[in-house]
This record gives sequence, C-alpha cells and structure tokens, in this order.
Amino acid sequence: MLTDTHTHLNAPQFDEDRHDVIQRAVESGISRIINIGFNRETIPSSIALAEQYDFIYSTVGWHPQDAKDMTSDDLAWIEQLCSHPKVVAIGEIGLDYYWDTSPKDVQDRVFREQIRLARKLDMPIVIHNRDAHHDILQVLREERAADVGGVMHCFSGSWETAKLCLDMNFYISFGGPVTFKNAKQPKEVLEKVPLDRLLIETDAPYLTPHPFRGKRNESSYVKLVAETAAQIKGLTLEKLAHATTQNAITLFGLL
Repeated sequence: MLTDTHTHLNAPQFDEDRHDVIQRAVESGISRIINIGFNRETIPSSIALAEQYDFIYSTVGWHPQDAKDMTSDDLAWIEQLCSHPKVVAIGEIGLDYYWDTSPKDVQDRVFREQIRLARKLDMPIVIHNRDAHHDILQVLREERAADVGGVMHCFSGSWETAKLCLDMNFYISFGGPVTFKNAKQPKEVLEKVPLDRLLIETDAPYLTPHPFRGKRNESSYVKLVAETAAQIKGLTLEKLAHATTQNAITLFGLL
C-alpha cells in the first residue's frame, strides 16, 4: 500500500470531480494521503477533507509565498488547530526565492516562528524550499529543527544538501519530477537516500509525473513515482511501497 505524503486535493482544480479522484487513488493502492493546508483559505478546507475521509490527514502551516499575510492571530490559530486529531504536521513552511511575493526577511521570520511552534508542540514540519538551499539549512540549524524533524518536500537539491538534511532528522521526499527523463540529479540523490528516510508524494495538482506531464496531477499517480523510485533503488514496487508507507507512519504518527 502506498502513501501520498504531500497533495492538495482541496484545490479548486478538483472541485468538479474530487470524490472520483480520491476513489481512483484508493483503487490504485493508496492507503494514506497527507493533504496540505498552507494559508487562511486552504487550512479549513484541508481539515474538512481529512474529517470526511478516514485515510486522509491534514497539515496546517503558512506557505512562504503568503508570509506577508500571516498575523500573530494566524499563528495562534495554527497552534490551536494542531490539537485536531487529523492534523499531523506543521507545513508547508519554508522559503521561496523563486516567486517574489513576500520579502525575504518576512519569509524568514514566519518560517522561524513556525519552527518554534513545532518545537513547542513536538510536531514534525513539512519544508518548502525553492532556490533557497543555503538559507533553509541555516534557519533549520539555528532554530534546532532537528528536535522535531520532518520532511523536505519535493526535494530538488544536491546530495550534499540532502546529507545535511538527513543529519538534521529529516526525511527526503520525491515527486513527479524524479520521473522526468532529464532528472539526472534527483535520480542520483534518490539512489543514495537511505530507504528508511525516503518518502514519495505527488504535490497534486502540480508536478505531474511522466507520462502525464503537463496535465493535472492526482494522488493515484504517486504509483508512477513509486515505480521510478523502486527501479532506481533496485527494489520491487512492493518493498518500496511498504518502506515509504512505514516511513510516513513513523514520521506523522499515522494510524
């Protein structure tokens, strides 16, 4: 049984056929789904989805692109929601230097505040990192994120960066891009990541794997990521699926 550790099934792209998408995931062997709530709009709908399906869980956090909008009341709200039985992590949080939507200093402050909250509540964190490898690592070190650990979502860095993340108690997660023919570095990093620290995801509706690249992604396609990962690792799909699902259970405390 597979686990999609990062998806956005509450996104408007699924408004017309959400239940069918979720049903296809179940039919494809997906036993658990982590849906991501990342701002004022998506957090309530993500939790509502987790309440509707017993195998879907939610995270709550504030995305770096929306950092400029987060208030102290929002942080208190996130803290309150972390007591919900279906909320399993704080995220996605981090730094995004690709999209110029929130100033870097604001992103940094919001990122640090949420790591501190995670340490206070003993919750794992889900890290969004786009073009900010050095600063992400620095913040994680300075805020002692290793105390809670978490996952580097849709990892795109080097093996050297991955090793530093592993040393700080993080799992490394791969999504659709690892299936692309030109994805030399992600494939090389995945090969080296220890099996007991590996996760897979879709980030649906984004980052659709081959051969559906360019179309809407969905959770059932995590099987394509798993097949690629199994091939790279020289494992059967069953062993890869079991290991990555067990990793998700361990990290997020899933049932």
